[in-house]
Amino acid sequence: MVQHKAVDGQVNDYHLVHLGQFAIGRFGIVFSENCAVEPQGRVTQGDIGLWDDRQIAGHQRLAHFVQQQGSLAGLQISHVGRKGSAPRPFDPPGQLGPEGADWQPWPVVGPSALPAGAGFPVPQELSLEAIEALVHRFGETAARAERAGYDVIELHAAHGYLLAQFLSPLSNQRNDHYGGDRAGRMRLPLAIVRQMRQVWPSSKPLFVRISALDGAGGWDLDDSVAFATELKALGVDVVDCSSGGLTGLATAQPIQRSPGFQVPYAAAVRRQAGVATMAVGLILDGPQAEAILQAGDADLIAIGRQALADPHWALHAAKELGHDDSYALWPPEYGWWLHKRKSNLPGDPRA
Repeated sequence: MVQHKAVDGQVNDYHLVHLGQFAIGRFGIVFSENCAVEPQGRVTQGDIGLWDDRQIAGHQRLAHFVQQQGSLAGLQISHVGRKGSAPRPFDPPGQLGPEGADWQPWPVVGPSALPAGAGFPVPQELSLEAIEALVHRFGETAARAERAGYDVIELHAAHGYLLAQFLSPLSNQRNDHYGGDRAGRMRLPLAIVRQMRQVWPSSKPLFVRISALDGAGGWDLDDSVAFATELKALGVDVVDCSSGGLTGLATAQPIQRSPGFQVPYAAAVRRQAGVATMAVGLILDGPQAEAILQAGDADLIAIGRQALADPHWALHAAKELGHDDSYALWPPEYGWWLHKRKSNLPGDPRA
C-alpha cells in the first residue's frame, strides 16, 4: 500500500515504522510498497526506489528489523510507465505532492503512445535500446535487493504498470519484437524475469504480480494461465493474482466487489498452470482466508487494506481460528500483558 512518503526514493523512518508494525503483528512476509527501478518509474516523487547503491542502506535497515521480529522481508519492484508523474491520491486536485516540496512532472514512457485515460499524459514509446536497458535495470535492482538482505522479491507486472502495459493489446500496439501477438507482448516481462533469476539466488523465492484480466478486448484469464506457465518455467515460485488497473486510477477490475472477489483468478492460475499462487482482494478475516487455503484456491493469502485497518490481523486471525488463546504467538513484550489482562477477565470474549 504505497505511502508516498519517500524523498529521492530513500526508505526512511516512516517506512520502518509503517512496515515494522506488520512484522510485530506477525505477518509471515512483509512486502514493501512498489519500489521503482529508476526515478521515472515511480507513480509520484514520494515513492521508494532502489536504482542507486546509495539507497541500499535504508532498505537494509528495514529488512533487518522485519527479520528481527520473525517475519520474512519482501521487496516489490516495478516501473509504472505511463501511470507515472502523478499527484498523490490524497492531495488536492492539481497539487503535485506536499505543499512546498516543489515536485516537478517528468515525461512518461510506455509500449505505445497511448495515455492511461483522460487527463493522463501521453507516453513516449520506448525504443528498442531503452527496452534492453530496462531489462538490465530490473536485474540491477534485484541484485541490490539481495545485497540489502531481502528474503523474497516480487516483480510487479499488474495494475496497468509498465509490464502490464506491454502485456495488454489495449495498451501495446507495437508491431516489432515486443508487440503483436501474445508471445510478442510477453517478451519483455519474460526477459526481465530471466534477468532477475540470474542475479536473485535460486534459494530465495521470486514472485510475479499479475492482473489476471484487464478489460474487454484486453488481457484475459487464458492469457494469464499461458503467462504463468512461462513464468514457472523460468523459475518463478509464486504468481500473485490481482486484476485490472490498466486505465485510470483503479487497481482492480471494474466489477461488483465482494469479499474474495479476485480469489477465482488465483484458483484458475493455480490449477491450470500448475504454479503456486497468492490470493488477494477483500480478504477480511482469518476464517475467510483459511477457507481459501483449505479449498485449494491459493497457496498464500495477501492482506493489504485490511492490514492498514488492523496491523495485528495475523494474530487476530490465529485467535479466531482457535490457535492462540493465551497470546503465546504475540511478541512477548505484548503477550504477557495481554495474557495477564485475560486472567483478570475470565469468560470475557473481549479479552
